[in-house]
Amino acid sequence: MPEFAIRKVAVLTEEIFHEGGPVAKVPRRRAAAMAVVKNPFAGRYVEDLQSAMDDLKPLGLLLADKLIAALGGDVKQIDGYGKGAIVGIAGELEHGALWHVPGGYAMRERLGDAKAIVPSAKKVGAFGSKLDVPLGHINAAYVRSHFDAMEVGISDGPRPDEILFCLAMTCGPRVHDRMGGLAAKDIKAWDGLR
Repeated sequence: MPEFAIRKVAVLTEEIFHEGGPVAKVPRRRAAAMAVVKNPFAGRYVEDLQSAMDDLKPLGLLLADKLIAALGGDVKQIDGYGKGAIVGIAGELEHGALWHVPGGYAMRERLGDAKAIVPSAKKVGAFGSKLDVPLGHINAAYVRSHFDAMEVGISDGPRPDEILFCLAMTCGPRVHDRMGGLAAKDIKAWDGLR
């Protein structure tokens, strides 16, 4: 059983009042929770990685809980999400892919009946690297008002033998959304699958 020892956890929150247009009556809120962990696979090739996804599930739940708290604790207000990973340079891209199941699982479990795929990004990066975590609506991938990205990173990581895992959540659409398409209020049962 691999050990993903946590070195650091950080939570970033934002309230967006405007993007150059009129000030919103209700600001858009975004938050990202990040954990910098030891990469037990750094510096070597390991054929079977999939079993390590189960070892990361508690980390996913920890970060999801921190995000929900940072956004006020009411899961009904959260309508967007995304996830990402930055693998230190002694690792490989596939080590970031370990986050697909535990990151998505954690947010779906905590948010309830989310239907849409969780947008994701990953890369191998040097110390201080940043990542644009893609964001989308939790129940329908085609809700244009929620297409977004949030830049994340930690100044002192990931070190070569670490991975930065991130979850992100949002409340509300982009502050000046006006690109049409499927509206969040019009989502039907299976829109999350198309």
